[in-house]
Amino acid sequence: MNGWLLTALILAGVIAVIIKRLRGEAVNARELFVPPAVLIAIGVFTLTKTEGVTGTDITWATAGALLGGALGALRGATVQLSARDGVLWQRYTGRTFLAALLSLLAMAGFGLLAARMGMHEYARPVQLAIGVSFLGEALAIGRRGLASGTPFAPERRKV
Repeated sequence: MNGWLLTALILAGVIAVIIKRLRGEAVNARELFVPPAVLIAIGVFTLTKTEGVTGTDITWATAGALLGGALGALRGATVQLSARDGVLWQRYTGRTFLAALLSLLAMAGFGLLAARMGMHEYARPVQLAIGVSFLGEALAIGRRGLASGTPFAPERRKV
C-alpha cells in the first residue's frame, strides 16, 4: 500500500477516535486495545521490512516506544471515567489535550535527539509511535476502569 495512503487512513482513524472520545463513549475492551495493537503491528512490520536499519536505530526506536507508552499512560490518566447505563464511559478533557500536546513536544524533542545521535529517519514508523502511545493510554484507562469496579461495555453486535 502506498505510504501516503496508509498515513492518511491512519490519520483519519486517529481523528475519528479523538472525536468519539471527546464526545464520550462506552469503554469496550476490544475497542480500547485492538487499534493500538494493529498500529504497533504495522509499525513493527514496516520497521522489519526497512533496509539499512542498524542496532542504533533499534535502540532508539525501543527507547522511543517506551517513552511514547509512558506519555500515553500519562494522557490516559487525564481521561474522565464515569459510569453510565451500568457500564464504564470515557471522555477526553482539556487536560487530556494538554497532556497530548506536551507528549507531542516531548516526542519531537526525542526524535531530534535520536536523529542527532545517529538514528535514521526511515527507522521511525509513525504507526509504531501512535500505536505505543495509544497502548499506554489504553493500559492506564483499563487499569483505572478495573479499579473502579464498573464493568466495561459489552461487545457491539455487528448487523
